[in-house]
Amino acid sequence: MKTRKLVMIPGPTPVVRSIQDQMGRETVAFGDPEFVKDFKELLEDLKDLFRCSGEVFVVAGSGTMGMEMAIANTTKKGDNVLVVSHGFFGDRFIELGKRKGLNVDILASEWGEIIPVEKIKEKLGEKKYAAMTVTHVDTSTGVCAPVAEIGRVMRDFPDTIYIVDGVCATAAEPEYVDDMGIDILFTGTQKAFGVAPGLTMLWASQRAMERRKELGAIAEYFIDFEKWLPIMKDPSKYYATPAVNMVWALKESIRIIKEEGLEDRYQRHRKDAAAMQAALETLGFKILANESYRAVTLSNLVYPEGIDDAKFRALLAEEGIMVAGGLGAYAGRMFRLGHMGNIDKHDLVSVIATIERALYRVGMPLELGKGVGVLQEMLLK
Repeated sequence: MKTRKLVMIPGPTPVVRSIQDQMGRETVAFGDPEFVKDFKELLEDLKDLFRCSGEVFVVAGSGTMGMEMAIANTTKKGDNVLVVSHGFFGDRFIELGKRKGLNVDILASEWGEIIPVEKIKEKLGEKKYAAMTVTHVDTSTGVCAPVAEIGRVMRDFPDTIYIVDGVCATAAEPEYVDDMGIDILFTGTQKAFGVAPGLTMLWASQRAMERRKELGAIAEYFIDFEKWLPIMKDPSKYYATPAVNMVWALKESIRIIKEEGLEDRYQRHRKDAAAMQAALETLGFKILANESYRAVTLSNLVYPEGIDDAKFRALLAEEGIMVAGGLGAYAGRMFRLGHMGNIDKHDLVSVIATIERALYRVGMPLELGKGVGVLQEMLLK
C-alpha cells in the first residue's frame, strides 16, 4: 500500500479536503458575478481579521513577490533602508534593496538570536531611513521577531515605513496592522493559512499608500499598488487575471479561521509548538532558536552527535513524513519541521512517533514512546 505523505516542511503545509475542493471547482470567468462577490468578501475579511484600515492586495505570486512589492511601492533609488535580519530570508531584502539602487544598512543577528529592540532604535536614530524591514519568523532559524514591540519603537520614526515579512507567521503568530504600527505586512497562502502555494496577500497602511503616491511613476509594472488598487476596490474590473480557484481556496481558509477564532488559532499554535518542542528536546534534539524567541510555526532541530542528516531524513520520507534540511552553516547539521496551519493532533503524534522510529533505526539509544508521551501530556493540559 502506498504511504500517505504528510508534508511537515515549513511550507507548503497540508491542505485539508474542504480547501482542496475549492481548488478543484470548475473555473469561471473572473468577471462572473458570484466570483466577484466571493473575491470582494475575501478582501473585506482580510482587512477586518488583521485590523487594517488601509488597503489589502491579493495577487498571484509567491512570498518573494510580496517582498519586492513592499519595497517597490515605498522606496526610490538612493533611499536609505534598514534591513533587520534574523537569518537567510531576512538577508533576501539585502539583495533586493541593492538591485533597486537603495543604500542598505544591515542589522544581522547570530542565527538563533534576535537583534535587541534597543539596538534597532539606536540604529534608526543615526540617519533618515525610508523603510525598515523585519522578518517576523525566519524559517532558516526558527526565530520570531518581537514585531509589536518594534512597532512601538517605530512611532518615534514616522518617516520610516515599517515592513513586516509575515510569510511564515501570519495566521499563527499575532499580527494586527493598525494596532502594531505596521505599514506593510505580506504573506503567502502556503504556510499558516493551509492553502497551496500561489497567492501573495499584502496589507498596506494609509501611510504606506500615501508613500506610494509621493513616489509618482515607478519602474515596476505588475507589482505596482496603483495598478492593482482599482481591482481591490472593485474586483469586477480587470488588470491581470486573478487566480480564480486560489481565491476560492483562500476564502475557505478564512472561513475555517473565522470558525476557529483567530485568537484561539494563535493559542492552538502556541500550545502545539510547546508540546512539539518539548517532545523533540526529550528525544535529544537542540532547538536552534533561543527559547525566548521561538516561533510557533516551526522548529529548527540540531541533531544529536552522530546522526547523519541525509539518512535520517530519508528514513522519515520512507514513512511519508517530509521535513526540510538546514540552511547556511546548519546544512547537514539540522532539519526544519513545520507545525502550522490546519494540522491536527493526529498529525503531531504521527510525526513524533515517526521521528522516534527513525532515530531508533539510525542506532540512537532511546526509549520508544518517550517523545510521544511528553507530547500527549502537554496536549492534554
